[in-house]
Amino acid sequence: MTEPRTLPPEALNDWSAALAERFDLGEGDIPISLILDLARDVANGVARPAAPLSAFVAGLVAGRAGGSPADTEAAVAAVVELARGWENR
Repeated sequence: MTEPRTLPPEALNDWSAALAERFDLGEGDIPISLILDLARDVANGVARPAAPLSAFVAGLVAGRAGGSPADTEAAVAAVVELARGWENR
């Protein structure tokens, strides 16, 4: 069994750079703070395990819409809006 790992904040930059290199993404293609904010809002508004699922869905929706930064921001905003109203459904 592996131990859980906590990464220092700067490790996200290294991981993001490795992902960008591996998948031939541009410097601005991985909006770390936007995705972390989405994860926080979903974890607090819905449930912790919903955060990675929601990030995946936001990426899928953004990709299907064209994959631009604006598409990503719109998809994330829609997921966050849904999460913020989740308790009142």
